[in-house]
Amino acid sequence: MTHPSASRFRPAVAALLLLSLAACQNEPAAPAEGRFVRVVTVEAGKLANEIQLSGEIQAEKNVGLAFRIGGRVTERPVNVGDRVAVGQIVARLDPTLERNALTAAKAALEAARGEVNTTRSTFERQERLMAQGFTTRPRFDQALKAQEAAQAQLENAEAQLELAQDRLGFTELRAGVAGTVTARNVEPGEVVQPGQAVAQLARDDGRDAVFNIPANLLEKKSGETTVRVALADAPAVTALGRVREIAPQADPVTRTFAVRVGLIDPPEAMRLGSTVVGTIEAATAAIIAIPASALAQQGVSPAVWIVDPANSTVSLRNVDVLRFDPSQVIVSQGLAPGEIVVSGGIQMLLPGQRVRQLPAPTAAGRTAAASQAAGRPAVPPS
Repeated sequence: MTHPSASRFRPAVAALLLLSLAACQNEPAAPAEGRFVRVVTVEAGKLANEIQLSGEIQAEKNVGLAFRIGGRVTERPVNVGDRVAVGQIVARLDPTLERNALTAAKAALEAARGEVNTTRSTFERQERLMAQGFTTRPRFDQALKAQEAAQAQLENAEAQLELAQDRLGFTELRAGVAGTVTARNVEPGEVVQPGQAVAQLARDDGRDAVFNIPANLLEKKSGETTVRVALADAPAVTALGRVREIAPQADPVTRTFAVRVGLIDPPEAMRLGSTVVGTIEAATAAIIAIPASALAQQGVSPAVWIVDPANSTVSLRNVDVLRFDPSQVIVSQGLAPGEIVVSGGIQMLLPGQRVRQLPAPTAAGRTAAASQAAGRPAVPPS
């Protein structure tokens, strides 16, 4: 049942509404203003990923020590792990045969010298007689040839003496460089052949960190990649190095490539055989990072709103996302450095809509926002 007084007020209310609508139609339309949004300018960068690999410390150069002559080993005063200096004796051979050969060479030299003196005296006498006409040409020539043969024998005896002295010296194997003995291959009493390795020496003039790396991680240019190497049991002990050598062929079992990294001034704690961890920073091609709040969607593809600086209008553009991070999105394609992207207020945007950029927050504004986020009242500046 309707109240009688309500029926009397309905015509008056309707009249007031009609007058209000007519007044609104007669007023001029307000100019369209842009929607306030927050924007960021696109900047190019590189995405770095750290790759860690395990390896070991090895000598940059290894030297095999061997005798130049064969014989029986009588002494080997060094063992694995010993440090040797330049000229230090590593092993000795039995010198009996070489000493006897040296004695025989000395005797042959003395005999050759005596023969030279004899033939020289004979030739000088024949030369005087030839000048006086008291000898024949054949005897003179014979004395000359005998002197030349004796001189040749003397030179041969001198060479044999030097050879015998050298062979006696070869019975002592000395280190030509300083280093550490990493292997011994013979024991005293064994008979060795010339050139047979007696010991292995790791030189002190360089250290390498050796890693086994899959083919997809190999750098195309050796020497340009910097590797940070740290001891596995003491990460604070570090050294920098550069790729020095890459094996041309993969290991037949592991299918990995041995990569040698030359260390730059490695600390003493990085001893041979130590386990190390190498860290390589692998940078991708140029990428772009934008705030996560800037990411929109167009159909099933991710997209962003691009601001046209000429007329302050926006348009939606598809992008390829490489990676999602908590606070940002890594875009691989779709954006160019210098473009303006809407980072805040994308919910109500339409293609072609005019926008206005919000001013950058001041220090006081950031403080107030932080206080409100923490639940504290903002304190106005004095």
